[in-house]
Amino acid sequence: MDPQVYDRMAAVENAHWWFVARRRILSEVLRREVVLPRDARLLEAGCGTGGNLAMLAGFGEVCAFEPEPEARRRAVSKTGIEVRDGHLPERVPFGDGSFDLVAALDVLEHVKDDLGSLRALRRKLRPGGWILLTVPAFPFLWSRHDESHHHQRRYRRDDLLEVIAQAGLIPVKVTYFNSLLFPAIVGVRVARNLLGFEGADDDALPPPLLNRLLEIAFASERHLIGRAGLPLGVSLLAIARATGSDDVNGIEAHASKR
Repeated sequence: MDPQVYDRMAAVENAHWWFVARRRILSEVLRREVVLPRDARLLEAGCGTGGNLAMLAGFGEVCAFEPEPEARRRAVSKTGIEVRDGHLPERVPFGDGSFDLVAALDVLEHVKDDLGSLRALRRKLRPGGWILLTVPAFPFLWSRHDESHHHQRRYRRDDLLEVIAQAGLIPVKVTYFNSLLFPAIVGVRVARNLLGFEGADDDALPPPLLNRLLEIAFASERHLIGRAGLPLGVSLLAIARATGSDDVNGIEAHASKR
């Protein structure tokens, strides 16, 4: 990502509605959908400036890796959690079969080889381990935001299911989210694209009242995800499990039914 994006992220991720609400949603999804051992080990891939690490630490011992030195420094300073230098797909600095859960939260869209990256993360899982993914949804929402964040792609649900299956993982839950605000966000993105409007960065912190209202609206989806699949959304969320085998026969058929 552009260096200034990391600066903005570090400045707002404890207060911005999107970051705060997403953490509340992910925490609820982990609590309700994922069964982890009491002594669980968790890995966050591409942790950025560390905004998710404290939330993940509520579920076990957390480690992380991040390729950007300044982001890594900020994450360690903020949390005290071990954050190693690493890069997907070829340089994941932890041993295979070491973790009960790997989280890649808005990471796969940044790498050219998303399939190779997901396979690399799968190797870090213990048999039956879990992967938690979030990615941006729908190519037609491509905007200046994607360019400044150095995104390679946005995903449709079927795209994400396909890469999960090809990586040798069994999809447990794949759903859109950030759905209640979807019409408003689509309207803004499409209007900006049509008008060629550069405008302000859309990860800037809104005024306090608006920020709080957006947080409440987005976070309310935590009561729906896991109980009902959301048909549209600005993002996609996936939970998948390792099979303990490199043979993916049957997994694609399983994924195609979801």
